[in-house]
Formats: sequence, structure tokens, C-alpha cells
Amino acid sequence: MMQKDSLEKPKNNQKLLDNIAPFATEGRSGLLPALHMAQEMYGWISESVAATIGHALKVPLADVFGVIDFYTMLYSRPVGRTIVRVCADPSCSIAGAKEVLDNACDYLGVKQDETTEDGEWTIESTTCLGLCDQAPAALVGDIAITSLNADRTSEWLALDAKQPVSIIDGDIRVLTRDCGGSTPTDLETYQARGGYLALSKACAEVNPVDVIEEVKVSGLVGRGGAAFPTGVKWESASVAEGQPKYVVCNADESEPGTFKDRVLMETNPHQILEGMLLAGYAIGAQNGYFYVRGEYSRSIEIITEAIDEARCAGFIGNNICGAGFDFDIEVRVGAGAYICGEETALFESIEGKRGFPRIKPPFPTTHGLFGKPTVVNNVETLCNIPMIIRDGVDVFRSYGTDKSPGPKLFCLSGDVVRPGVYEVPFGVTLRHIIEDLAGGIKGGSLQAILVGGAAGAFATSDELDVPLTFEDLRDANLPLGSGVLMVFNELRNIPIILSELAYFFAHESCGKCYPCQLGTQRQYEILHRVVRGKVKRGDKERLLDVGWTMTDASLCGLGQTAATAVISAMDKWPDLIED
Repeated sequence: MMQKDSLEKPKNNQKLLDNIAPFATEGRSGLLPALHMAQEMYGWISESVAATIGHALKVPLADVFGVIDFYTMLYSRPVGRTIVRVCADPSCSIAGAKEVLDNACDYLGVKQDETTEDGEWTIESTTCLGLCDQAPAALVGDIAITSLNADRTSEWLALDAKQPVSIIDGDIRVLTRDCGGSTPTDLETYQARGGYLALSKACAEVNPVDVIEEVKVSGLVGRGGAAFPTGVKWESASVAEGQPKYVVCNADESEPGTFKDRVLMETNPHQILEGMLLAGYAIGAQNGYFYVRGEYSRSIEIITEAIDEARCAGFIGNNICGAGFDFDIEVRVGAGAYICGEETALFESIEGKRGFPRIKPPFPTTHGLFGKPTVVNNVETLCNIPMIIRDGVDVFRSYGTDKSPGPKLFCLSGDVVRPGVYEVPFGVTLRHIIEDLAGGIKGGSLQAILVGGAAGAFATSDELDVPLTFEDLRDANLPLGSGVLMVFNELRNIPIILSELAYFFAHESCGKCYPCQLGTQRQYEILHRVVRGKVKRGDKERLLDVGWTMTDASLCGLGQTAATAVISAMDKWPDLIED
């Protein structure tokens, strides 16, 4: 993950043992942080290093390598001291990512996935980096570089290029009131704006049962895509038998088009932490995990610093607010696996295993992390909690509609004048966000909007006036998802976009269930043929058959939604694929 000092195998594993000692006491659950530590030390994880870690954590060597091979950001072979990862998601692709990658390969004198002879550079194409609003983007080591110019390779490889700063705008600034600029909100500033008052109020005046009731009455549902009622989830975990209980913040947003959680983490981290603390107070948990995708190095740094700030101020730790409430938060870093955004796969990752989704039921609220009652909420969901408790349910419900209450963040990328994060009340239209807030279509007229992200569905100009609510989008056969809007002008090739989405799902399938493992591969193969103009008779029917099979038979949401955009496109444009 980090820039390397050496590519040699360790000559003395005692240094490694000393560095991973804090994780050894955790046993298998310390495996992923121990592997991150080893790779930071040596640049890659050799068999001797893996064996040392396995022995220290009492994990079989085969399982250690199973975990290494599962994650794209862990390496069991020598790689360059600096790894360059160029994003290939649709937003970056239409902005010229392939030319950026090709020119960088030519400049370094290597092909994709190769390492330079001097061991300095390895260059890769990667799936979404969460920088879709500033495409094309890349990671140079741990450093995010955006708005890349293919003709200025030497400059951006030397980090002499634009650093990520997202546009944050909208009709309201509730969740994003303290967001903006390149400096994250510190504890003092957050408190001056009412930060941690909700936690103090709950600890002093509101018992846990009433906190849960307020969240239920608010009508808040999960903002990560599933839209499950947050208060109901908390209530289920609070009454579930078993201790300890856990709160997990899912900050593993990895779906193309999604970047709002990154913006929240990097600009107002304390708001998320306060939401976690309130969740812990409500369900009777003492431990929380903040799981961040490995590509978000800046987010990891900011969240870690914010936790230290809050701990020093007495908001994290023992006897919080003098109420006898104990709660601590540990940051866990992913390593490049979209599937770990699925809540049970995330548990497996924290527990030191490959990120395979679990069969449900049982559900996380009764049998979650380490088999104990667990609440999992994503970043945006948790950011709503302090306002609900501090200002009251009526204030929260004053935004949005009766059935879709509250503020909502939308990630806008692609062919618009001002891509970025837009905060609006539920109920505004697609037209309002695209035309009034984001400045309209760039480079031509509107062809399509992919609503809901890679697992979403296409809307056309006929649907621009659909209100953005759960109920209205459902009636229009459009998923809200996590709030992704990817815009494509008339010049874009829809089959190419579908092929890129299909590659994403094929690449990110964990392989646990056959409908997804095989279906995503077949879907990509067919669409790749379409793009090359080599369609076979029956491909259209095969594509639909594969899609519906994955939808009906896959174990988790990845496979169940992997064909949604494809099926939607074929419905919108019946002649898109011709035998």
C-alpha cells in the first residue's frame, strides 16, 4: 500500500515480529493489519514473511496466502517501489484514462502490470478509485492525482499535478455544512458548530431505548443502497442476546460513481464518529470498527487523527461524558476488494479471512462480527444521526418528503459542467441537479444517466423530471442506490460503457457462488464481443438469460445487481445489440 524502502526478503524476521506484535494478540483478526505492516516494510510479502506472520497469529500458511491472493493491493511477488494505479471506471474512461495509462506505460518502458527493470515502478489499471468527479485519476503510491493530462506523464508521476478537491454544493448544507476546502474540520471547529452536543445530550438526558425510538420515528433509512430502516436495525441489535456488541462503519465505498463517503471522511470526520458513538450508546456496544477501503489513504489518515482528537477530549474511551458509557473505535484498512462493501464480507475481512459473503439469515444484528450482535451503517447514514438527536426529529423530517425524509447526497460525474457532491432534500428532480446545480451537459446533448451506480439503471431525457425519492424512482423502475448519477452525452458509446461495467463486476466477483462467478465472466465476454463488432447469433438472448440467472440465483448483492444496468440498457434501446 505504501511506498517501499526495500524489495528484498527480510534477513531478520525479528523486526517484523516486533512490528506486528500488537496484532499477534488479536489472533486471526489481526491478519489484515499485519499483512499491511509487512508489505509496508518489505514492498511485498514473501513466503518467509507470510510464514512468520502465520506462526505469530496462529494462522495456517495456506490461509495467509489465501487472504493475500484475495486482495488486489497485497502482493506475493516483487513489485516496484512505487505502484501506479490508473482508474478505468466509466467516468475516468470517457475522460481519457486509457490514453493516460498507455502514455505512462510508454514513458516507463513497460507494459501494464509490469515492473521497470530498476524496480522503481509498477503500473496497473484498477477499478474505481472514488475520484469519479475529477477524472481521469490515479494513485501514485498512496497519493491521489486527479484531472490527469496524458501528455504530461512525467509531471503527474512526479506528483506535480492536481490534488483531489471535490465540488460540494446543493440546495441545502446540512450533512455537508462543515465540508469544503482541503483542510478537514478539526475538533474545536466541529464543537463550535454544535459537534458532540448530540452525544452529550443523549448521555445526560436520553436513555438508549429513546435514542433508538427517535431514529425510528425520523424515518432514516440506510444511505448505502439497501435503504433498510436504521432505527429498526439498531433496535434488533439492542435486544439481541450476546456480548460484546459491535458498531461497524462501512467506509468501503468502491462502486464506480460513488465518492460521497470519501468527501465526508476527508472534510468532516468528527460527524461520522459522533454517529458511531451514538449508535454504540443506543445498542449497548463498547467496540466499534471503522473499515476504510485501502485506496483511501488520505481518509485513513484523517479519520485516525480525528479518533485521537476525540479520545484526548474524552469523547472516545471510558466513562464518556461522565455517563459510564465506554466505547472505543479501531480503524481497519481494506486492501482492494469491492465485495467487502457487503456487510458480511466486511465482517470476514475484519476477522482475517477472505471477504466472502455469508449466507443470510442469520442477520448481522444477531450474528454479526465475531458472531455477535452488530450494527453496520455506512458513512452518510451515520452523519445523519447527530442532527436527529441534537435538533430533533421534526427538523430532520422538515427536509424531503413524508415517505423519503431527510437530506440526501448525490454523486454526480461524467459529462456535466460541474461534477461533484450535491446535497439536496429528497424530492428534487434529476433535471434540477443536472441543469440547475451542476451547470448542464458538457460536450453535447444528454444521452443517458446511469442512476444508482454500476448496479443501477439507465434514465433518458424523458425521465429528467422524475422526483428523486425512493417511491418515485421505484415507480420509474430506477434504483436510488447510494445516490450515484453518472451522466453520458450523445457522443458516448453505451456498449463500451456496459462492457466496462461488466469487467468491473467480473473482476470484483469473489467467486463463492457459481451464478455470479460464471455469470459475470459470460456477461463480460458477450459485451466485449459486442464492442469489437463480433456478435454471435443468440448473444442478445444469452445476455438476458445470464443476467436474470445472476439476479435470481446469486448469493449476495454483487451478483444480484451485476446485470441491472445491462438489462436496463437493452430495455431502453432494443436495437443496442443486433445479431
